Amino acid sequence: MSERRGGTSNRWAILLLAGAIALLPAFLPNSFYFDLAIKAMLNALVCIGLNLMIGYAGQISLGHAAFFAIGGYASAALVAGAGLPAPLALVAGAGMSALVAFVVGRPILRLKGHYLAMATLGFGIILHTVFMRETGLTGGPDGRIVPAFAVGALRLTRLEHWYWLVGGALVLGVVVARLLVDSAFGRALRGLHDAEAAVSAVGVDVAAIKVRVFVISAVYASVAGSLFAHVERFITPGESGFIRSIEFVTMVVLGGMASTFGAIAGAAVLTVLTQVSATFADYKHIVLGTILVFTMAVMPAGIVPTLARTFSRRK
Repeated sequence: MSERRGGTSNRWAILLLAGAIALLPAFLPNSFYFDLAIKAMLNALVCIGLNLMIGYAGQISLGHAAFFAIGGYASAALVAGAGLPAPLALVAGAGMSALVAFVVGRPILRLKGHYLAMATLGFGIILHTVFMRETGLTGGPDGRIVPAFAVGALRLTRLEHWYWLVGGALVLGVVVARLLVDSAFGRALRGLHDAEAAVSAVGVDVAAIKVRVFVISAVYASVAGSLFAHVERFITPGESGFIRSIEFVTMVVLGGMASTFGAIAGAAVLTVLTQVSATFADYKHIVLGTILVFTMAVMPAGIVPTLARTFSRRK
């Protein structure tokens, strides 16, 4: 049953995801694998939001890593500089990302096709340059240290504890995304993807829908960026770079556009592949390009939709 048919299948899929997250630690032998699982789940959280924009609404974004970095730097600055508790800094960072997305989205989301792609790319490059140059705030190219995530006297320092927090955030992100997709807003997104002119003709404010999904996807990326910064205890401008944005887009395409669980699968697969191929870091661009070409040629719908269709035919 496809995600579009919602209902019981989605509830079971969410329960299976929660069960998998709960059982996985039993098969993780050391901290390296916990760290890898955490990174995969954080990437998945970004991709769930980005998939709402690319997969469901059909609007491309090649600068989404900028929102990931906004969340990370906001947490670093607000906790260390302003003394805010880490959860409040995370919320404030999400608010900053939402505001930036709203201000930037109103003009650029009027564009379509490759014009929109170039505009979001330019936005990402501008933010990356700011993070590189503002040494007093971001530490410049060397990055900056991020304080530990603390709630009162409780400090999260062990990766095992981080695993449960990030896993919970991922499940919550999936629940919110599925509620959005199954709502009138989600139907408007799918209509926008399939026939923008028809949606506009029946009275839907297309511009407002585009900006709204851009803001929502930015908040997802910002929350993931804040958590990432606290887990790593360090953040650099590289997290806002063009290649990072392309990684997120590749994950969405690989897993399956317009598939929430496809976004998770794509993030998990590409995160593991990136870690495995760390010794070939000089060829990272080639690896990403090859994966994209292979996916579009062999599985144009992505991993999860392709497997779902194959299983449905056999059944």
